[in-house]
Amino acid sequence: MTGPDLDGVLEAVGPRLRALRRQRGATLAELSESTGISVSTLSRLESGQRRPTLELLLPLARAHQVQLDELVDAPVTGDPRIHARPFQRHGSTFIPMTRRPGGVQAYKQIIPPHWPPGEPDLRTHEGYDWFYVLSGRIRLLLGEHDIVLKPGEVAEFDTRTPHWFGNPGPEPAEVLSLFGPQGERLHVRAQPSPG
Repeated sequence: MTGPDLDGVLEAVGPRLRALRRQRGATLAELSESTGISVSTLSRLESGQRRPTLELLLPLARAHQVQLDELVDAPVTGDPRIHARPFQRHGSTFIPMTRRPGGVQAYKQIIPPHWPPGEPDLRTHEGYDWFYVLSGRIRLLLGEHDIVLKPGEVAEFDTRTPHWFGNPGPEPAEVLSLFGPQGERLHVRAQPSPG
């Protein structure tokens, strides 16, 4: 691979690095601490102002728990299976169901029983939330609505509406969540059941 092909591959690395970091919910400072790469170098890599090198990509692949070929979008070798590497965030387990950074990402999220502990804390932020309940129950507080979702039900909402969700049951709950290229959750339409 030479010339324009190589340049295109290298230019795509920065957006993939940014998407991976955002999916993990990590800051540049946290990533710097775990890799030993300066914040300014990480920022320039993500913005495409610095050309990626093997010395930089190896610790980043390790920190993001992905194969090096995923960072550079190496051609698929014919094996379509996804070798998921679960990770923990805020007490839940996330299992990647897709492997290409930069596009829509699907995750199976396993939410422990009676999670999160304490009283519901409704929050707002930019984006949309979308999830499909695979097993267990999910309680969703959305504005003035208090909804319990069961297996097979989908919720979607604008996250600028005050919201909270958790697992009220004694068993783990499993949901399928979609995230967009910037780490935002994607959406379809769902309405609360009457009554």
